[in-house]
Amino acid sequence: MTELAPYEAFVPRVPLALLRAPEPPAPPRRDPPRACYTAAEMQHLVDKAGTLLEALPYIRRFHGEVFVLKYGGHAMIDPELRDSFARDVVLMKYVGLHPVIVHGGGPQIDATLASMGVVSERLDGLRVTDDRTMEVVEMVLGGRINQEIVSLVGNHGGRAVGLTGRDDNFVRATRVKEMKTKSGKSVDPGRVGQVTHVRPDVVRGLVDAGFIPVIAPIAVDEEGRSLNVNADTVAGKVAEALGARKLVLMTDIEGVRGANGEVMSSLSATEASDLRAQGVIDGGMIPKVACALDALAGGVKKTHIIDGRTQHAVLLELFTDHGIGTEITR
Repeated sequence: MTELAPYEAFVPRVPLALLRAPEPPAPPRRDPPRACYTAAEMQHLVDKAGTLLEALPYIRRFHGEVFVLKYGGHAMIDPELRDSFARDVVLMKYVGLHPVIVHGGGPQIDATLASMGVVSERLDGLRVTDDRTMEVVEMVLGGRINQEIVSLVGNHGGRAVGLTGRDDNFVRATRVKEMKTKSGKSVDPGRVGQVTHVRPDVVRGLVDAGFIPVIAPIAVDEEGRSLNVNADTVAGKVAEALGARKLVLMTDIEGVRGANGEVMSSLSATEASDLRAQGVIDGGMIPKVACALDALAGGVKKTHIIDGRTQHAVLLELFTDHGIGTEITR
């Protein structure tokens, strides 16, 4: 019988140095302090400290409060603005605020439908949604865009969870059966929904567990069928259900303009209603202001309409004395 080789013969010879645990990376080194700064450089540093001090009372006042952010428009497309928004949201969470994101995605849906040769029609800002279009809406909103935002927040150190109103049926809606065209003709818009109820426990549980919820505006009807719902409306109803301190609507315009054409930094619900009745608030701003007023009536303390094309728009609106958009109060 052949004598077996000792066990050690089959063990590869690995140098002992390679078996040691790798050394932890050295902490980043700060640049050595400069001997002196110019007056302009020193003023720049002082201004930075002043910005932090300006934010402190707002951070203290808003600590532990829920903020619902409707994320859409150009801020979802431009890479720098996407990063800016994600950093804003993560910072909010780290300083003790509770951001909840509700996102849109109309341009991305349009592009996907166009690539499939499908023409999409809109009525009063709502997309006519047949069964095939609904499949695309769910794929783009509830799938690709939602997970992209979750990943983006994660890349900047936040913990995010994506969901739609179908998860635990927490956003309920009824189907809009009829809409009017500009010519006055009645049209069935298909699987378009009007939100009837939002159960806050699902989102509240994620917030309390330290997560940033990222919500796609897809609701469910009594029969369990998914419905396409306006993102602004979902954001407003989620803010109401959570008793949010603020609802922030990100747009591609500077804010609400008054009769003189200038952006108004603040106006009351009554003033906003009057401007709408006078025709000063018109076009695409009408549904956003209506959403803001509904949220205020539902218990949200303040609503904001801001320009998402500005970097760090959310922080500038919430944590500075003057803000950058329009706040609407009760």
